[in-house]
Amino acid sequence: MSPQIDVQKQVEYWVKSSIEDLHAARKIINDGLTRHGLFFLHLALEKMLKAHVCKTIQDVPPRIHDLIRLVNIAGIVIDQEKIDLSAKVNTFNLEGRYPEYEIPLTSLKKAREYLAQGEELITWLSNQL
Repeated sequence: MSPQIDVQKQVEYWVKSSIEDLHAARKIINDGLTRHGLFFLHLALEKMLKAHVCKTIQDVPPRIHDLIRLVNIAGIVIDQEKIDLSAKVNTFNLEGRYPEYEIPLTSLKKAREYLAQGEELITWLSNQL
């Protein structure tokens, strides 16, 4: 455990940052930049999950980006639909960070669907804190 970590302050940081990234995702997707917007959606989900991890382990979360691993570390029990969404959103993280992952461009309609589902998941996760 990190010396003298203020867990509540860390959780608040991750939640606030998640909400900011979700707003950015919404704006970017509405501007038609789906790849960038979906990357920010991943960041928003990652940060909300890191709030859970922080609360669970009473320490700063690990520096990882895999949403499924973060769910497992946090000990969150989620249904298959949420797992499937998290797995799909993970691909947007890889595409945004590593050029060798060439994923076909997501349509604006589909990006908005992912955004809506991601917003629901973030709200659900926030309510679980």
